[in-house]
Amino acid sequence: MQTNTFTPAFGLSNCHLQTLYSTFFRKNIKLNLSNEIFTLSDDDFLEYSWCNKPTNSTTPIVLLLHGLEGSINSPYIRGMMKTLEENNISSVLMHFRGCGTKDNKKANSYHSGQTSDVKEFIEYIKNIYKENDLYCIGYSMGGNILLKLLGEYKDNSPIKKAVSISAPILLDNSSKTIHKGFSRIYEKHLLKNLIIHLGKKYLKHDMEKIIGIKKKDIKNIKSIWEFDDVYTAKVNGFKTASNYYKLSSSKQYLKDIKTKTLIIHALDDPFMTKEILPLKKDIPSNITLCLSKNGGHVGFIGGTIINPIYWLEKEIVSFFKN
Repeated sequence: MQTNTFTPAFGLSNCHLQTLYSTFFRKNIKLNLSNEIFTLSDDDFLEYSWCNKPTNSTTPIVLLLHGLEGSINSPYIRGMMKTLEENNISSVLMHFRGCGTKDNKKANSYHSGQTSDVKEFIEYIKNIYKENDLYCIGYSMGGNILLKLLGEYKDNSPIKKAVSISAPILLDNSSKTIHKGFSRIYEKHLLKNLIIHLGKKYLKHDMEKIIGIKKKDIKNIKSIWEFDDVYTAKVNGFKTASNYYKLSSSKQYLKDIKTKTLIIHALDDPFMTKEILPLKKDIPSNITLCLSKNGGHVGFIGGTIINPIYWLEKEIVSFFKN
């Protein structure tokens, strides 16, 4: 465990400003992308995007896993891919089911513990790029999935190094916290998108039969917890939202991780409380828990408001290179 070197930009120490700054003020980052589709074993599909696609076996590859309702258009993804390209590193963003430009085929989409799709995609990438070193970055929900994945891999991980950022490693804690105070603004935004995507499912599937709720009633869902109880848990084989959170939270998997891993977390993260943090005795020596007082949720904006420095991007590249 270590205290990180992050210092927030003057005037941006507030956790909500850290969390929201990039969304509203970061300029659109131009990337030269190659967009492709990967067919999963159950005949569903994932969309993925390459930046600086490798042309030889010596170029490292970084797999990025986005957060809830994230995509290639998320500022934190575009900024990281641009920084990796500037350091001659290839990167590929794997969209979770239904998070790209197309709705996925199945009645289910993705969830916070769904590692099977990532495993399939990694196997596919490693089969093509057998000699290239593979690294991975997971943001928020993607960070939880990454840590759970590494714990499941144990000694058989194809990932050389991994970074998890602002991960809700206790999902019930995060689901409760985001329903309180100012954090409900984030919940309202995420929930709106989730309900829109669920509404589209009714056009292709008998969702009323599958989850027991009429299409007109899904607009009455008032929290992430309720959404997960009504939809996410049911379509993915969990009994309830509580059962889904318990089985999918990555905190219980940390002890099994053998990959060199960096976990970055801000103590003022508005999506969860400090209670999620693991004890020192529960973290193996190959994991570094990097904590800061400030940073918000996937924020970590340093420098100045006029000339911001995206600390995460520099820190992650340094971790991969050293």
